[in-house]
Amino acid sequence: MTSPMPLPGAMPTPPYPAPPGAWLRSPAALGRATAVLLGVVIAADLFACYADLLEIDVTGDIADGATGSDVVDRADRADTLYGVAGISQGVALLATMVVYLCWLWRVRVNAEVFDASRHRMKRGWTIGGWFCPIVNLWFPRRIVADCWDASAPWNERTGHTPLINAWWTVWLVNLFVGRFADTSSRKAETAEELRQAAKTMLVSDALDIAAAVLAVVVVVRLTRRQERKVLAGPPPVPALG
Repeated sequence: MTSPMPLPGAMPTPPYPAPPGAWLRSPAALGRATAVLLGVVIAADLFACYADLLEIDVTGDIADGATGSDVVDRADRADTLYGVAGISQGVALLATMVVYLCWLWRVRVNAEVFDASRHRMKRGWTIGGWFCPIVNLWFPRRIVADCWDASAPWNERTGHTPLINAWWTVWLVNLFVGRFADTSSRKAETAEELRQAAKTMLVSDALDIAAAVLAVVVVVRLTRRQERKVLAGPPPVPALG
């Protein structure tokens, strides 16, 4: 587990009472681990894009009437890489999801200490919001946005960055394109159908790369935002008179 966040002096006093069991702890280690694992996701997606291109190439040749042992060998190799890429993506995504949710829980608790009034969702939705159908289309974004707002420097006007909207939009688009690509791939029977499914999967993998890159930026910036707020010390006291 992470160690308590180093403070330059006394613990900053939040402008509103923090909920029971909430205290500041550094999200830095979890943030770095999450960024690294998102990098692994990007690498797995790049490998998947390569497998997609091989699949598109060989299925296109088969659809055009190409035959022979060379085509069969290429098809076998493409199918093998296609399967390996899918497994690699699944493993990378699972590992990243676990660490990412640990990081998100940490920044959520910190954000409650900074300003408990900023949060529109209960803390349990930090995890549950990703897995509950329907609400997982907007609850996670709202939680991240609330954490961003609560972590703003003292006396600075809050308002989450368009970065969060960009990340969540790309993620949602990728979610729907990926499901369509997976369904198309499972239902494909002819070479042409396989080629079209592989093209759709290529788009999905490219979108996943974009979403992962934006997620890295969100993680890094939100982590630094919280660390700077802690190091800034208690909120300034307004002058009297």
